[in-house]
Amino acid sequence: MRRTITGKQNLSGRGALSNPSGRFDLRQLAPVDDGWYVEESPDSVATTLEPETARSIISHNDSPDVPFESSINPYRGCESGCVYCVSGDTPVLMADGVTREIAHLKVGDEIYGTERRGWYRRYVKTRVLAHWSVIKPAYRVKLEDGTELVAGADHRWLTRRGWKYTTDTQQGQQRAYLRHGDKLMGVGAFARAEEKNDEYRRGYLCGMIRGDGMLTPRRLVNAHGGVAQRGVFRLPVCATQGLDRSQINPQGWYSQTRPLLFSLATERGRTMPAFQGTSRAPVEHSPELIAWPETPSRSWHTGFLAGIFDADGSYSGGMIRIRSSENAIITRIRAALRTLDFKFSVEHPPFAHPRPMAVVRLLGGLRELLRFFHSVDPAIGGKLDISGQVVPSSAKLGVVSIEPVGRAMRLYDVTTGSEDFIANGVVSHNCYARPSHAYVGLSPGLDFETRLFYKADAAKVLEAELAKPGYVCKPITVGANTDPYQPVERRMRITRSILEVFARTRHPVTVITKHALVLRDIDLLADLARDGLASVAVSVTSLDAELKRALEPRAASPLARLRAVKELNAAGIPSGVLVAPVIPALTDHELEAILEAAAEVGAPWAGYVLLRLPYEIKDLFYEWLTEHYPQRAAHVMSVIRSMRGGRENDPRFGTRMRGTGPFAELLRNRFRIACRRLNLNASTRGPLSTALFRPPTPPGSQLGLGF
Repeated sequence: MRRTITGKQNLSGRGALSNPSGRFDLRQLAPVDDGWYVEESPDSVATTLEPETARSIISHNDSPDVPFESSINPYRGCESGCVYCVSGDTPVLMADGVTREIAHLKVGDEIYGTERRGWYRRYVKTRVLAHWSVIKPAYRVKLEDGTELVAGADHRWLTRRGWKYTTDTQQGQQRAYLRHGDKLMGVGAFARAEEKNDEYRRGYLCGMIRGDGMLTPRRLVNAHGGVAQRGVFRLPVCATQGLDRSQINPQGWYSQTRPLLFSLATERGRTMPAFQGTSRAPVEHSPELIAWPETPSRSWHTGFLAGIFDADGSYSGGMIRIRSSENAIITRIRAALRTLDFKFSVEHPPFAHPRPMAVVRLLGGLRELLRFFHSVDPAIGGKLDISGQVVPSSAKLGVVSIEPVGRAMRLYDVTTGSEDFIANGVVSHNCYARPSHAYVGLSPGLDFETRLFYKADAAKVLEAELAKPGYVCKPITVGANTDPYQPVERRMRITRSILEVFARTRHPVTVITKHALVLRDIDLLADLARDGLASVAVSVTSLDAELKRALEPRAASPLARLRAVKELNAAGIPSGVLVAPVIPALTDHELEAILEAAAEVGAPWAGYVLLRLPYEIKDLFYEWLTEHYPQRAAHVMSVIRSMRGGRENDPRFGTRMRGTGPFAELLRNRFRIACRRLNLNASTRGPLSTALFRPPTPPGSQLGLGF
């Protein structure tokens, strides 16, 4: 069912970027003291309200930057559009050089993205900030080197001519999308690792032992005076990842080993870890273990390269090198590289060493370097770091075809600190629309204003989740992403139904809003607050009514918000003010004035959040700036970049809410000094109580006996 509500958007005179002129059109919107009012126009488009079935209602947060773990958003719609990514088996380049399927990424994982520095785009390490999936129609993109990518129509790829979507919108709207011959940026498809069969393990052990190990017998005396001979595998390596692989060999010789310390580090040498076997087999079979096979298989060659690289290999300056003083080892390295079709050179540098040293250097640039690490799969991590290397554009990554898969698929996307990631060797843009609203594919323009979704069964789903046997009561924030008191809440009452569930179950809740409509539910909030179960945060961006009309045309006026804070605190509901967002060089000068106003109405605490410009929001914001404040637009963006490491957005944990640099530090000090002067945040706010929680009775369950 779709309903039409009062709010409308004028479409005249707007470009393709923002589309919804009503968002910035003062002639169409006028604030009132407790809400919003919209004049109708003959060239407007009605806002639609659509129900959304919610299978779960509580969202969980892993970010250390926000003070809550769980949240509920009764509405969806005040968001930019999400572009969905790629199929779940798409390999993503991790920060340690290995790959992992995007479906298995987790928030906090360190991966590679890119960053533009001067004329070139370079690889940088970044972190996964969000991860989600959706079921949508998929397309298969084939490149001339054989790389295949499966993605949604709205996913974006970096080409030599900038970012382009997988396909056009098929709705008559203009946007840059992939066409035959477009060249993508990156190295191309990642190589698959060789199967870890017996031949691979045998080759790996041979490389490790011959390169940097020693297999010797040791006489051991037990508690009863008995003497036994055990094999000791000594590996003088700083890292120990290779040890676990070394004990898994074809005959199970080291399947029951235990680690020991062969020698401690000294001024002249490193710590030397070792493995001790449980039988004489390793020593008796040592010649077989390190013997050169007459006709080595591809798997043996691959394992040998992994073992010898773990023992004697290095990576620096964009080069892979393996060195040895034994001709037999150099000969085997060369043979193995040829078997795997690697190009290489052998050098004899003048090392100050008792024995002549040869160095095998891998050729072919970053593409071959990654192919070596992914196909050979050395066990010791930390040797590969491609940070700062230029993203190559010489690979044969021209688009050959773009075809629909013919069915809907589950597609995955992530949010990262660099705003992109490496999907199967190709630079791929991540979604910077707020991920929790991506499932309906809302656009950042017209849909942002005109398509709203409500969770009609929110209260029912919430009760079911609270009634689960394993549910652990923790404070829940209502309105973390979208305002729970949007104008339509007057009629829909979704937020109120959620608060009614919390009141019945005595569940702690915090509400975040910029609307005075929160006063309608003061009865429920006061009831919860009497038991220490409720608090409210009201955001105030500016005290300037004209600026507020341009920034937040449908939100309550500044006076209405401050009045709400006063009445909430008078009713015993702890309510503070969030100065959010703080816009440098536009609203930051009001910081102290807003805090003074908050103190005057009795707010016990205050906070602030620096403006964030994720994904397409940054383009909309810049357009808004140039329309309303053309003379200071460049200055505002310059200050924002100075607080975000030179970019419009820096969503890394720890900095995304506050920024970095001199301006950010000044803002922090101003906030701290003002709060101290106004006696805000004078006492530490303790967590809301969870001791009174009463789980609802699941439908159909047997009632307990009352005595």
